[in-house]
Amino acid sequence: MTCREVVKYLDSFIDYEKSQVKDYRSDFKLERTRSLLSSLEDPQKMFKIIHVAGTKGKGSTAAFIASILKEEGLRVGLYTSPHLISFCERIRVDGEMIGEDTLSRIIADSRPHFEKLRDQGLSFFEVYTAAAFLYFKEMLIDIAVMETGLGGRLDATNAAQSIVSVITPISIEHAHILGDTLGRIAYEKAGIIKKGSICISAPQDKEALDVIEDRCSRTGVGLSLVGRDIKVDGIGLDKERERFNVRTVHREYRELETTLLGRHQVVNAATAIGAVEALGKSGISISEDSIRIGIARTNWPGRMEIIERDPFIVLDGAQNTASAKALIEAMKRRFGDEKFTLILGISKDKDIKGICEVLSAETSRVVLTRARTPRAADPEIIKEYIDHGSVEIIPDSKDALRSVLAKADKKDVILVAGSLYLVGEIRENLIREELKQLK
Repeated sequence: MTCREVVKYLDSFIDYEKSQVKDYRSDFKLERTRSLLSSLEDPQKMFKIIHVAGTKGKGSTAAFIASILKEEGLRVGLYTSPHLISFCERIRVDGEMIGEDTLSRIIADSRPHFEKLRDQGLSFFEVYTAAAFLYFKEMLIDIAVMETGLGGRLDATNAAQSIVSVITPISIEHAHILGDTLGRIAYEKAGIIKKGSICISAPQDKEALDVIEDRCSRTGVGLSLVGRDIKVDGIGLDKERERFNVRTVHREYRELETTLLGRHQVVNAATAIGAVEALGKSGISISEDSIRIGIARTNWPGRMEIIERDPFIVLDGAQNTASAKALIEAMKRRFGDEKFTLILGISKDKDIKGICEVLSAETSRVVLTRARTPRAADPEIIKEYIDHGSVEIIPDSKDALRSVLAKADKKDVILVAGSLYLVGEIRENLIREELKQLK
């Protein structure tokens, strides 16, 4: 199969990243994923797993963990979603994306197993998760860092047994699927916590923390909480690097640095430190140097990423209200109180009202657009939630960027936000330098 044929084949399965979930508990079935993995000789049992769930910061935290483990000399698999530009971004070993030819071969070789379960509602994410496990087995990795797709309890990644469970900050998301309270959403996220593992959690609202603590108690799992057991202080911004200190029950790490901007990224880094330290229970010791260097070298595009400086162009998915607030705080720390131009596109299933209220309040101009995905909300609908004097709708994202750049001065700040799908499209255009003539 060619790469194009693989993409077409994958698109033939149900894709809940593009379509609405009809019935969460019937559409998502761990038994189906387990059956698929069993038919593939359970590749997920050939290496250790760190499992990451939550609402905000899953990908960044997973990236921090993988970078640290790589510095320790371990062979590390990283599975994340969604991608920004290429499907291959979702599956990495030691930071390198799976090759298109390799992905095509794995999908082609496994196709008979996928077809047997197609009529049972097998989804794109289940197929791709199986492909990731197969690749990790083939590459003889030592440990995989797996980010959940939706929720946690019934997510395809939860068919594997993890040795460390990581819960990043939980806020309201996918309320029509996971539940409309923090407690119900936390119940789904905490479903990744299994007997025999260790749980590391970022700071949580009490309602969510109560659920996590209850799950840990019932499964006999030890819990380390950032803010209580893992302390963070000394946070400061120095030349587009966050500098901070972390203190755990094992060590004190002073003057750590990361290029991932925002106080929320410091919390993500501290959560990652807790996760890699927890590996000591499984006989894997991680040195202070590996932690320090791994954090400094972590790269995670599309999250408060300053991709251009003439003018400044900042990319950040900010797909929910809590993430939007964290983004605005980070923007003010980096650029001060000066107003910026916002290119905004949001998916239909997100909190459009909340995201708009947070982001549009800090802007001088808003340009509404949409990513090339069925999930993208109509800009006309988004406009209803923006109380701003200067709002323009340019449906095509490339045209939106072209319009903004044409009117920008060298010192202006342009923020692209609201959807990782939109961020991916804009980033691809900038990387290909298709719009340089406009500067």
